[in-house]
Amino acid sequence: MYNNHIDYIEFKATDLRLIKDFYSNTFGWEFTDYGASYTSFSASGVSGGFEKTEDAIVNGVLIVLYHKDLKTVKLRVLENGGEIVEDIFSFPGGKRFHFKDPSGNELAVWSEK
Repeated sequence: MYNNHIDYIEFKATDLRLIKDFYSNTFGWEFTDYGASYTSFSASGVSGGFEKTEDAIVNGVLIVLYHKDLKTVKLRVLENGGEIVEDIFSFPGGKRFHFKDPSGNELAVWSEK
């Protein structure tokens, strides 16, 4: 993995079974479930996943960058006009935070540590 590269794309889905059936039958994607509310996909050209939501989907894709040092890159986001919308938190496989760029696009940065 390389710092600052797009590493993962995360979508929202209201029905994980339906979304898995659609993408596997239509495009041949493969899925790995992580509990009842998350599934990751592979065989798509880029790694990603679907998070179950009950909310209306407005901006359904989350671009996830990788960086080995979350604290340092979080400070860079703030120094360069970004806004932290979800502070560093743990999830199965690592930690991440979400931010908005100066135009309001939400992205995330993750690390194993």
